[in-house]
Amino acid sequence: MHIALLSRNARLYSTRRLVEAAENRGHSVRVIDTLRCYMNIASHRPSIHYKGEELEHFDAVVPRIGASVTFYGCAVLRQFEMMGTYVLNDSVGITRSRDKLRSLQLLSRKGIGLPITGFAHSPDDIHDLIKMVGGAPLVIKLLEGTQGIGVVLAETQQAAESVIQAFLGLKANIMVQEYIKEAQGADLRCFVIGDKVVATMKRQAVEGEFRSNLHRGGTASAIRITPEERSTAVRAAKAMGLRVAGVDLLRSNHGPVVMEVNSSPGLEGIENATGKDVAGMIVEHLEKHAAPVSKAPPRPRG
Repeated sequence: MHIALLSRNARLYSTRRLVEAAENRGHSVRVIDTLRCYMNIASHRPSIHYKGEELEHFDAVVPRIGASVTFYGCAVLRQFEMMGTYVLNDSVGITRSRDKLRSLQLLSRKGIGLPITGFAHSPDDIHDLIKMVGGAPLVIKLLEGTQGIGVVLAETQQAAESVIQAFLGLKANIMVQEYIKEAQGADLRCFVIGDKVVATMKRQAVEGEFRSNLHRGGTASAIRITPEERSTAVRAAKAMGLRVAGVDLLRSNHGPVVMEVNSSPGLEGIENATGKDVAGMIVEHLEKHAAPVSKAPPRPRG
């Protein structure tokens, strides 16, 4: 197969591993900077150009689109879709998962376990909003935040009111969630490919911190999950329409609850923690679902 890998940085661990895994299995890969693509949106012959040339045909596209370039990245991905190219995760699934509020609403509609979550616009509704999610302590999240940035634990009613007022005063969109104390600063990252959880790690926050993100100093270790947790992760990925996803769960007193579904999950943490060749499993999925049809010899990666 001839594979396009949409990534802003060819040196990133996840990008390097996917290229390595594909080439080890006899495929050719071209790493393409998403923001350097430009498109001819024509009904008779849609095309994508890159650094002064029209891109060749690809059998499959693997999008590694960062949150900061979601809008343009998904526009490029839609163009590949218009041209009939198989995409690992499509533009609709990625945009769904990037909208924290919409993703929770979709998961709720499918009956998937979630923390109690509130959303409001007016400062006049703050008191009732806090009461609705069960009172302090509670977690306040910026809808645009990533990697634990813009996530605040408010331990008292007064602190919660002050933080919410401050965010709303800045015209920021926020949601308020119950604090799952019994999780003890740990979450589960379930890596889903197709209809299976292929690898799982437990991420533990450092002492005094409730956010378990590895970017914030959390540690990762392999862990066995229950059938209910496995089913929840797969259902969450399917609800987003994602073929590959990192589903973050918390273990609560009322079962697993989904915190987030990530459409471009990093490979470094999960591969190091579990020792599994997750990149190879992604390429294997492509082999099963993206039949090569091109005959032309691939151009060198750039």
